[in-house]
Amino acid sequence: MQISSLPARFSFVETLNDNASPQACDYIASRTGLSKARVKDAMNKGAVWLVRKGSGRVRLRKATFTLKRNDTVEMYYDPKVLSVEAPPALCLKDFKHYSVWFKPANLLTQGTDYGDHGSLLRQVEAFFNPRREVYPVHRLDREARGLIMVAHSKQVAAKLSKLFQDHLVIKRYRAEVSGMPDANEGIIDDPLDGKEAVSRFIVISRHIETNTSTLQVVIETGRLHQIRRHLAGVGHPVMGDPRYGRANKDGKPMRLMAYELEWPCPLTGKHRVCRLDESDECAAPP
Repeated sequence: MQISSLPARFSFVETLNDNASPQACDYIASRTGLSKARVKDAMNKGAVWLVRKGSGRVRLRKATFTLKRNDTVEMYYDPKVLSVEAPPALCLKDFKHYSVWFKPANLLTQGTDYGDHGSLLRQVEAFFNPRREVYPVHRLDREARGLIMVAHSKQVAAKLSKLFQDHLVIKRYRAEVSGMPDANEGIIDDPLDGKEAVSRFIVISRHIETNTSTLQVVIETGRLHQIRRHLAGVGHPVMGDPRYGRANKDGKPMRLMAYELEWPCPLTGKHRVCRLDESDECAAPP
């Protein structure tokens, strides 16, 4: 059924039930009431999906793609999401089969149903020539900045994921938090979402004038927002944290950075380290 009064945000899911073979852009425009220009923009930015038997569910970007009977077309339209201009990521290390990137704050690691143009993975896809496949092997909160590893084949993604699962990748974070912990180091061993969660911290410096501290944090598990929730739970939320920071929202970006990765290369066995500048801002553009 055609959407006669178009809301700002809507989803459209429909399965073709006849033998007509329309082009994707034409079909979606006719069924939603959106102009072809808006549909093409949404397709290019990853807001349209195709479900085809035997092929699974994939983003549909080609406006002239020919649809077939029993194809399911999904569109998740949000003008605000589509208008976002994502901050640029920076490639720091290229090992050919995988690469390490600096992700700035306010950049998604990967897209959502409503689009992927504002994501790290989409930028990685566009960076390499010839284009490479991209597979995430770990994530970083949208509000946080720092190092992200991206695989360029399913085989390497599996190997890297196994390293993370076996705790052979050391991820070091730097966080500026509210207040000053009593101890110079500590372990936060509080379950999150019913699962074990362990974070270790060391106090790097204390700032009496602002009543804040800078911590190095290493996590042994990877729960959702683990560092942010753990530090907030012990009374030292990350400065600028929009969700768990409560009273420490000062209008500045969240001060949590994944500044170091250390791992054995799954292809060569070599010991690898990628580290950002230890200063308040990293060597890569913030």
